[in-house]
Amino acid sequence: MPVGRSASPGPVRNRRLRFSQPASASPAMAANDKPAVAGFSPLRVELGPRSYDVKFYDGDVAALARDVAAFCPERAFVVTNPTIRALHGAAFLDALASAGVEAVVAEMEDGERYKTLATVSSLLDRLIEGRFTRRTCVVAFGGGVVGDVAGFVAAIFLRGVDYVQVPTTVVAMVDSSVGGKTGVDHPLGKNLIGAFYQPRLVAVNLAYLRTLDEHNLRGGFAEVIKYGVIRDPALFEFLESNLESALALDAAALWRVVRDSCAIKAQVVAADEREGGLRAILNYGHTFAHAIESVGAYRERQFHGQAVAIGMIAAAEVARRMGMFHENDVARQRRLIERAGLPTVMPAGITPDDAIEHMKSDKKVVAGRQRFVLPTRIGEVVVRDDVPMSLVREVLSSLCP
Repeated sequence: MPVGRSASPGPVRNRRLRFSQPASASPAMAANDKPAVAGFSPLRVELGPRSYDVKFYDGDVAALARDVAAFCPERAFVVTNPTIRALHGAAFLDALASAGVEAVVAEMEDGERYKTLATVSSLLDRLIEGRFTRRTCVVAFGGGVVGDVAGFVAAIFLRGVDYVQVPTTVVAMVDSSVGGKTGVDHPLGKNLIGAFYQPRLVAVNLAYLRTLDEHNLRGGFAEVIKYGVIRDPALFEFLESNLESALALDAAALWRVVRDSCAIKAQVVAADEREGGLRAILNYGHTFAHAIESVGAYRERQFHGQAVAIGMIAAAEVARRMGMFHENDVARQRRLIERAGLPTVMPAGITPDDAIEHMKSDKKVVAGRQRFVLPTRIGEVVVRDDVPMSLVREVLSSLCP
């Protein structure tokens, strides 16, 4: 039974999709038992013939490059941005060369506003002009924007070539690099153009986080907090006790939160590759977040993680007012978000009506009904399509500065 004080405009209904972490095992226990790489055991994303590993490293770029090389029978087309190339490009490209891989580098500009069809077209021009073939491997070397764009390019070039994800941000490591969602934004909404297309390998080098700016670092922890709320109360409790250590990049704490987050994502994707049911829970907070990002025209200092934090605050408050989520759990989530240095109110200049208008273009709308992922307790969420938009407007109004 739901607990908490109801401020619902109507009875709680439509609990058709309820999802929580299975009680039998934690995400870490769900990993396979392959030999460790650089001291860390890999995870397997089980998708039949499209299965692949998520492998972990802590600074061993040579080992990472050797693993990438296994999927590069001909040239590698490395997509990155100027920031990552300046910080890590030389060492990564040298390691690829030592592993026998000839790499061609293509830079795209840094930031969400460059996640467009125009960027995709320019990368395709490079591939076609360079006479790359179906034996080409596209390597996404960067954060979530680079990964989404490079993956989409791989999906459509010559009707699909192999690609590898080498994420360099928290968001990319724990979320966007795993699961095969690729694509670009449209002025009317985020990620409206794309494809489900799985990588051959995800190579997570935790050392790359040590050069990440604080805004990106903290923003990435919104996705980690999300995993605790939707699927794993033990991870949420670990964050309550160890958040500052993880943010300080303590090796043990960072390893735990990154690997457990990847394990949850791998489990969900393996069960529902194309978001027909369970995978929808990964959108917790994202309906609000994507609307905020779209209204803000993907402003550089906003960033995805910060928008997700606001979205989780909004979703929790909607659930509380519908009598689904206890106010103590609402407070626990808020405290963790605040401790992570993430925002809890709407950005200035964005009105509730602006956000609601952009929600109409959200890809989760089904038969004209907006779907929301709402928590019922820490570790469990439901998908609802009966949330009154008047309540959504009230909640967003309460979060305006």
